[in-house]
Amino acid sequence: MPSSGSPSEQPTDPQDSKAGPCRRQELEHRLRDLQTDRDAYLELASIYRIENRPLNAAQTLKKAHEVFPNDTSILWEWEEARLARSMQQLGEVREMAAKAKSALADTELERSQTDWATCRISVCQARIARDPEMQHLRLVLGEALYDMERYEEALAELKPLEDVAQHSSTAAFWQGRCHLIMGNDGEAMRYLRNASLRRAVPTHTKVRVAALKLLIDLAERHGLTATLEQYQSTLASLLEAESNAAVKASSS
Repeated sequence: MPSSGSPSEQPTDPQDSKAGPCRRQELEHRLRDLQTDRDAYLELASIYRIENRPLNAAQTLKKAHEVFPNDTSILWEWEEARLARSMQQLGEVREMAAKAKSALADTELERSQTDWATCRISVCQARIARDPEMQHLRLVLGEALYDMERYEEALAELKPLEDVAQHSSTAAFWQGRCHLIMGNDGEAMRYLRNASLRRAVPTHTKVRVAALKLLIDLAERHGLTATLEQYQSTLASLLEAESNAAVKASSS
């Protein structure tokens, strides 16, 4: 979720709110009579989020944004509520599809997955437009565009991260996946190697493992025996190191 890098002015922490039905009802009544109480909108939305009602939170913050269109904190929280509601819907539909096992349920799941990707794209693009320094959101944006099968757009959004050390490897992983599904195996291998084998660049273990597995598939497909053995050896060493670290952590 693109929630890091929030604006300087933040609303009260939801956990600090005196959440509860009575307080919620009090705020609901207050906002019917006084629609210009900024803090009431934010507190009510926080209570809805605590109650796992992101749709109500989004509706409340949408009204707040209409009243205070230049308030960056309200806009940010409205975006967060929209993301939370979209994620909630996706989770609900996934659960329903797993139980129903029907074509209709699968269609609904595809629609929810599209809605989730669309919501991430909209929010990330808006936040980057407001603050170009939030380049890390390009990772979320690239993944969402990939999910929408908009591979060329995903590549364009990820390209600026090639020179950002802390994000370049993850960006390379998604660039590799885009090229792979587009049939550009040579480019896919180049980016996936960047994601998995560059020692000087910090890379999350899960990203390296996923990239190496794709490289192994590519090497097998193209009969690249020497590189296949290299990728298999690197993956085995990485998984062993991860396993040893997990055992050490559990015993400490």
